[in-house]
Amino acid sequence: MPVQPSQKRSGPVGDVAGDTDPAGLRADARRNRGRILDAAREVFSARGVDAPMSAAAHRAGVGVATLYRRFPTRAELVAAAFTEQLALCAKAFDEALADPDPGHGLYALLEKVCATQVTDRGFASVFLDRFPDALDHEHERDCAEEGMALLVRRARESGQLREDFDLADVTLLLVANSGLAGQPRAAALAASRRLLAYLFQAFQVRPYGSLPPPAVMELRGNYRP
Repeated sequence: MPVQPSQKRSGPVGDVAGDTDPAGLRADARRNRGRILDAAREVFSARGVDAPMSAAAHRAGVGVATLYRRFPTRAELVAAAFTEQLALCAKAFDEALADPDPGHGLYALLEKVCATQVTDRGFASVFLDRFPDALDHEHERDCAEEGMALLVRRARESGQLREDFDLADVTLLLVANSGLAGQPRAAALAASRRLLAYLFQAFQVRPYGSLPPPAVMELRGNYRP
């Protein structure tokens, strides 16, 4: 998960080498840039970051040449499109680390990650799948893994998580949660919250709280033998 505590970031999230400073652009160029980024977020969210860049240009109402002039590579477009979301996720990570209740901090972070994973395919690819070259990949990945490991260790040491809970179980949770991405938004969010509650109770030494209500979901059309 390429998000890390803000005190460890080496620069603003989403700096893009191939794009000029928007403040220095002409008004029409700024408008084109804004339309391209709005369109890219919509396309990547619906179809993932592997969607053709021409689809973003078409949705933005600009030529492909215009898009490539602003963002010569897919990685630069992805990074610019999700700058704000990455900053919000970095803040969520900081809040989790600052929470005096380690178990609550971990749960709150996972809840936000799981909700994003099932509602925004494009950002989920950036946040969870480590889209290559879009960000300071190795640095952010290392910081994220260190931060998550610290959260897990604190929760174990406080007696909230099972002694045999492993950091790899977070990946297991996210893999399971990713299967809900094809559901309608409301059902996906409800099911994601319930799945997380189920699994987090299994992670705990002394489970507490009740499960969220079940989600109304259709098996037909989603099951693939």
